[in-house]
Amino acid sequence: MHQDIPEIPANATPQEILQAGVAAAKGPVSLACSFSVEDVVIIDMAKELSLPIGVFALDTGRLHEEAYEVADAIMERYRIKIDWYYPRHEAVEKLLREKGTYSFRESLENRHECCHIRKVEPLGRALSGLGGWITGLRREQSVTRTGLAPIEIDTNNGGILKLNPLLEWTEAQVWEYAKARRIPTNRLHGQGYPSIGCAPCTRPVAPGEHPRGGRWWWENPEHKECGLHRR
Repeated sequence: MHQDIPEIPANATPQEILQAGVAAAKGPVSLACSFSVEDVVIIDMAKELSLPIGVFALDTGRLHEEAYEVADAIMERYRIKIDWYYPRHEAVEKLLREKGTYSFRESLENRHECCHIRKVEPLGRALSGLGGWITGLRREQSVTRTGLAPIEIDTNNGGILKLNPLLEWTEAQVWEYAKARRIPTNRLHGQGYPSIGCAPCTRPVAPGEHPRGGRWWWENPEHKECGLHRR
């Protein structure tokens, strides 16, 4: 799919990035929702702008209970549906039989295998037929995200557009918006979880610790991606 990246002013707002990306995409656009505060902020913005975007979620089989609570709150508040995608059960069963329940902590290779089965492969199915997808990525979150652009061509997923409308926002700006709009938020954020992934791979961070310090805490910072956002 050949896509053209629209010109985005350096000081563009998240709302302007969303509007430009949705307008430029050659096909439907959906948000990949992990039920973080960033994702709910984007849903709220899209609804305010009456943008025709879908919402999908990847249920890895190891999500926190709080994720489902937020999902229900989002559907009730915004009157939207969430399209759920699950890993292939045969692949999960094979992984657990052959390597056990916590193989992802034994090596980076094993962790990438688990993430591929539970996240990357289902994402491929979720993006099939789309002209673009939206993420809640922010530049300050990780050293792996410094090279991102507000709107990109996603060469890993068929050349569709990838929209990162909150890229330049700080954590403080996200929460200022969330509180002003009184949007539903994940209870784990209030318990020391600035970044939330699968339950076995996420823990609270200490005061002053990097926001991504609770994700795959046994790995080096440059490895802390699951494969959904390969560079």
